[in-house]
Amino acid sequence: MDPEHLPVINNYLDANEPQSEARLSRMHFHDNQRKVDYVLAYHYRKRGAHHSHGSPGHSLAVISNGETGKERHTGGPGDIELGPLDALEEERREQRDEFEHNLMAAGLELEKDLESKSQGSVFVRIHAPWQVLAREAEFLKIKVPTKKMYEIKAGGSIAKKFSAVLQTLSSPLQPRVPDHSNNRMKNLSYPFSREKMYLYNIQEKDTFFDNATRSRIVHEILKRTACSRANNTMGINSLIANNIYEAAYPLHDGEYDSPGDDMNDRKLLYQEWARYGVFYKFQPIDLIRKYFGEKIGLYFAWLGLYTSFLIPSSVIGVIVFLYGCATIEEDIPSKEMCDHQNAFTMCPLCDKSCDYWNLSSACGTARASHLFDNPATVFFSIFMALWATMFLENWKRLQMRLGYFWDLTGIEEEEERSKEHSRPEYETKVREKLLRESGKSEIQKLDGNSPEDDEDDEDKLTWKDRFPGYLMNFASILFMIALTFSIVFGVIVYRITTAAALSLSKTTRSNVRATVTATAVIINLVVILILDEIYGAVAKWLTKIEVPKTEQTFEERLILKAFLLKFVNAYSPIFYVAFFKGRFVGRPGSYVYVFDGYRMEECAPGGCLMELCIQLSIIMLGKQLIQNNIFEIGVPKLKKLFRKLKDENEPGESGLDHSKRPEQWDLDYSLEPYTGLTPEYMEMIIQFGFVTLFVASFPLAPVFALLNNVIEVRLDAKKFVTELRRPDAVRTKDIGIWFDILSGIGKFSVIINAFVIAVTSDFIPRLVYQYSYSHNGTLHGFVNHTLSFFNVSQLKEGTQPENSQFDQEVQFCRFKDYREPPWAPNPYEFSKQYWSVLSARLAFVIIFQNLVMFLSVLVDWMIPDIPTDISDQIKKEKSLLVDFFLKEEHEKVKLADEPTQKSQGGGDRSRRSRAASSTPSGRSQPGSIASSGSQHTNV
Repeated sequence: MDPEHLPVINNYLDANEPQSEARLSRMHFHDNQRKVDYVLAYHYRKRGAHHSHGSPGHSLAVISNGETGKERHTGGPGDIELGPLDALEEERREQRDEFEHNLMAAGLELEKDLESKSQGSVFVRIHAPWQVLAREAEFLKIKVPTKKMYEIKAGGSIAKKFSAVLQTLSSPLQPRVPDHSNNRMKNLSYPFSREKMYLYNIQEKDTFFDNATRSRIVHEILKRTACSRANNTMGINSLIANNIYEAAYPLHDGEYDSPGDDMNDRKLLYQEWARYGVFYKFQPIDLIRKYFGEKIGLYFAWLGLYTSFLIPSSVIGVIVFLYGCATIEEDIPSKEMCDHQNAFTMCPLCDKSCDYWNLSSACGTARASHLFDNPATVFFSIFMALWATMFLENWKRLQMRLGYFWDLTGIEEEEERSKEHSRPEYETKVREKLLRESGKSEIQKLDGNSPEDDEDDEDKLTWKDRFPGYLMNFASILFMIALTFSIVFGVIVYRITTAAALSLSKTTRSNVRATVTATAVIINLVVILILDEIYGAVAKWLTKIEVPKTEQTFEERLILKAFLLKFVNAYSPIFYVAFFKGRFVGRPGSYVYVFDGYRMEECAPGGCLMELCIQLSIIMLGKQLIQNNIFEIGVPKLKKLFRKLKDENEPGESGLDHSKRPEQWDLDYSLEPYTGLTPEYMEMIIQFGFVTLFVASFPLAPVFALLNNVIEVRLDAKKFVTELRRPDAVRTKDIGIWFDILSGIGKFSVIINAFVIAVTSDFIPRLVYQYSYSHNGTLHGFVNHTLSFFNVSQLKEGTQPENSQFDQEVQFCRFKDYREPPWAPNPYEFSKQYWSVLSARLAFVIIFQNLVMFLSVLVDWMIPDIPTDISDQIKKEKSLLVDFFLKEEHEKVKLADEPTQKSQGGGDRSRRSRAASSTPSGRSQPGSIASSGSQHTNV
């Protein structure tokens, strides 16, 4: 019997009753024919019920025409007597009954379990018959393949050969899945139309729309179906928000770890994508898109491209680091610092307890600084700025290529807007406003259930209604940023006081700087991780009180707030070390004090770049390791364990037959709900900032990012395939606001790296000395040039070193700055060299920024956003589609004209022919349909 002719099933099925026939699939109704396209889950509770396995007190009998009737079974054997139901439970039950009735009125077919216990979970299975799928596919303008196939242009002979060689070499890295994008043949696609059924290659109705498309269609119906008992609530999201239903989700395609050879898309994804053992393989992007939808498919395509782009930047970064290692022995300034014969006597690092010291004792720091502070880092900064531009340009090209193969090129903004529905919180806010202003009668205007009403909702909430939310947002964000800065300042105070305390003891005095730096960075890392979680929750709360109308607006505002807070949180300590530490120290005899007796901290003798490198590496690696291993792996496992324990201990659930094989909807219900891609994108965007913003100080950042992402791809894949409920398939053309954030970070990184090279490193002072002050054009004498003299007799009373153990009597000590000597007319004022270096630094920032920006614009201009072959194929596809339409229409007219010629004379033949073009008769092709109506023949 054809599934679409079976009666609608909605009469509480008792799972304990023996089935008339064995279950062939765990993804179908109990008739083994109708596929479960969507599942609604809710928790029920009965009061005053005697435990029995009979029929429920309330039953809903539904006949095939979709009408409902409530029946109360009384007096029969096995019936149970119910006490008065809780008022809230009774209200929710009535709302569910009405909503399910409205779903059936929309053409959906439902199947529901028996509520046989005192409390428990019930699953409402939803099936969309062919008529509903066809109607909604036409309404949503879903593109489907036609009968026409054409060959994709492969380019010139050289390109063909290169592509063939590349494909042969990369064959071991290819996943063993059906790959559509490498196929040289492609179906023409066209939005589904019931009046043009003859265009499509419909072989079997049940499989014409894949599972993701079927669930997407059902979800669209669920979002727009109203429930008058629930205050005219529109859609399943509002019902879930009001706890009428607990969850709504499409089913996974079976189990991913089932024994045997039976294969489904989920199992295939697990074997070829979601395991760490296949980390070296490319991602099956087409299969990911088919299973999870375009939005998730684009995320993994973006993540894959980003990870592959990290390979060349990692190679260059390693080369730059090795260059620093190879030239360390040739670095003249570090040699001068390590030379004990120079005997630069440095001023004390703290008051009283600190003694004079020799600059040669900082030899190790100076040599280590050269690993990252050398001329190659300037080249690497320019390279990474161009790398960021190249990455974004290539992503735009890949996005267009995927859009072509995935038939996303025809998605219009109007279609996107037509699919947007108001959020439950927005509806509630508008309803409260109307209730205050005009009374309950006006509420009916809110939910007219028409697109026109939806469009008129733009001015339902004015700026006056939203002003308190905006004010709270502004004040809260300012407070959070101030809190972040306060914590950074607190860590600075910790460093200063700890350094002073450790300097008092002779045993700890030698390792003061290393101890303080390491502990402070760890404190920063812990604070960043904690505030990251807090700021994510705060950003969500702030976005909710703004009451955005649509989910898209909500998501964009949430992303901007979360990014702003997390960006400030992650980079504030790094910005301090890069641009502020050591800039406000003062000089001997006139130091700047934070508190009484505590001097502002200064950079190490080799500069702050080495400390910046340590800070950046520990925060970056710590965030990646801890967030990946604890937050992304450990937390979901703990949640799953708690959910399992809760279900096992739930009263009323003890009657479950655990020996039976669980249904697919039971297995999926135990998984974590899908909450969006924002956390995944946010993690990668922050990492992108680490890779680009301060890459001049840490050339190995791309290497660690690459190692992390190789694991991250499989970690996210495993999470989507095995730990999350199946997300709803969402069609989208791009990655949205994330691209704008990436582009902004790329441009900002040019400015940041310019200032890191000019201000934080010694690159500019070395250039100025070499070409302006050196006698022989080398860096000999550079260290002496950067150190100023101070007369120790001018130290303030009480700040001189106590019990100095220095070998010789000190008359002058040195400190790192460009100042006039004590014997000059203006002692300790900034010297001419200081102003020369400062002007050179500003000039370098301007030249570097403009040069790199120009090169970035040049790269952007040279690489077209749309690949030439894709642009040609899109034009070719439009031409082929027109030809295909004309050919099919001609065939249709010809078939309709043949019986006319046999039955009519020559005089009426032309008139009948013209009529046949609008009304085809009997001998139509399989799949043809009468154009005058929506009825269609069986295919």
